[in-house]
Amino acid sequence: MTESAVPLGPLRRWIRGTQASHRERGATLSNVYITVLCLAIGAGVFKVQLTKIFWPADPSLSGAAGLSVSVICAALLYHALRRLGPVTLSRPASYFLLTAPVSRRRLLLPSVRLGAAGAALTGAAAAFAVLGHAGARDALPTVLVAAGALLGLLIFLLAAAAQRGSATAASPALRDRLASPVLLDRLASLALAAGLAELVAEAAGWTPPTLGGPPAAASLVPLTGALTAVVIAGFTLLVRGLARTRNDRILESAKTAGTLFDAAFGMEPSWVTDMLERRYWANRRLRSTRPPARLPVLTGQDLLLAGRRGPRLLWLLGATTLPVLLTSAPHWLLAIVLLVGMMVAARTSTATIRTDAGNPVLARLLGLTSRQVIYQRFWVPLALSGIWGTLTLALLQLTGNLPPGPWWAFGIALAPAGAAAAVRHARVGFVRNDLLPLDTPMGTVSTGPLVNSIAGPDLLILGLPALLALAGDDPLPWSSVLLQAGVALLGARAYLNATTAEDRTELTARR
Repeated sequence: MTESAVPLGPLRRWIRGTQASHRERGATLSNVYITVLCLAIGAGVFKVQLTKIFWPADPSLSGAAGLSVSVICAALLYHALRRLGPVTLSRPASYFLLTAPVSRRRLLLPSVRLGAAGAALTGAAAAFAVLGHAGARDALPTVLVAAGALLGLLIFLLAAAAQRGSATAASPALRDRLASPVLLDRLASLALAAGLAELVAEAAGWTPPTLGGPPAAASLVPLTGALTAVVIAGFTLLVRGLARTRNDRILESAKTAGTLFDAAFGMEPSWVTDMLERRYWANRRLRSTRPPARLPVLTGQDLLLAGRRGPRLLWLLGATTLPVLLTSAPHWLLAIVLLVGMMVAARTSTATIRTDAGNPVLARLLGLTSRQVIYQRFWVPLALSGIWGTLTLALLQLTGNLPPGPWWAFGIALAPAGAAAAVRHARVGFVRNDLLPLDTPMGTVSTGPLVNSIAGPDLLILGLPALLALAGDDPLPWSSVLLQAGVALLGARAYLNATTAEDRTELTARR
């Protein structure tokens, strides 16, 4: 019995008609109208802010900094496309049409067109912003923006090639090795790190070499034409080999896009966190290792898991230099970034706390109470938060961006606040939709997602003495450090004791 391809167009129309059968007449058109109207109103209201972002009156980027920003934008666009596909399907289409007897090329072409349009618009917007900040406003901006759009399309082609990999090798092992997108992903990560390093070095006082201005029109126009030819040839090859894209990679991108949509629609960011955790550990080859015998068992487990997050630890180490970019901003903003960064560093090992809060079977097997569990889980986030804050403040002081004083000690004093915020965020659970909404002049606001979003960062209020000290821009005495250490320790201990008990095992925070 032979299978024949089913025409895809009528099948898609039937699915759309079935999905839209419950809607009122004109509901889709109304949604499009409201979306376009909201975008137009937002552009009008925030016209001044958008002008400062894309076309400021006083350009401040040097030529090297403008090149670094361009590299950073290209690397971020590549990583975003890799996470989303770029060749993908909706979850219903991937479940019902991916294995159906339909043309795979026609099935996947709509996502290619949508992704290419998004990449081109992003590349054009990034080129426009770089031109505005670098002061190159008289050097054929239209051609440069068009070149930015073409570079965005080229990045889309690279992401699609990394997703598809190679399916023509004779050996299955060789095919899997060639199909691995690790090389391109690492090159993009290296480019991102190099761009950020140049910006940090320039903010720290390094004088970059003077670069020449934008290329002349005699060389820019032919270069843009050649890039157009390369993009057209790349799209031709992409469309020809579109049917050879592996099913598992299409399903992975469909799950990612669906999870992001569900998290945004339901205002439940924990779904994205769980997806990232599961995907990270699913792609690693693990081996059994005994935790350190001298440490509490759960602390040893967290230490082993943190040690296996090598890439994240490296990025956290590099991120200690990023606050140097904010030295020209108000110091209160620098203090807020410092506190949030310490909480993010502490969250490296809090996935186990989220697991214990959802299913306390491990605590029951070990015979531990909720207070013992939370104190054993607290030490590794405390160490990560303290190390990150100490390195960041020491670097800021070495570059001359802080007044005299023992600022490095503030990292140790703030560590309990960052760790407590990370632990509270990990224990918050799902969004509560049973809370009463708030009626405001702008409409109704759901309090459940609002409470869920501030649970965790609200404990950063324990860093108020550090915030005041940084905002004051005065020399730092040891008394301020001791005050901050006392407030953070007492606040973290009060939170841990108030939300746990010696007579229960459940780790879910009390409401």
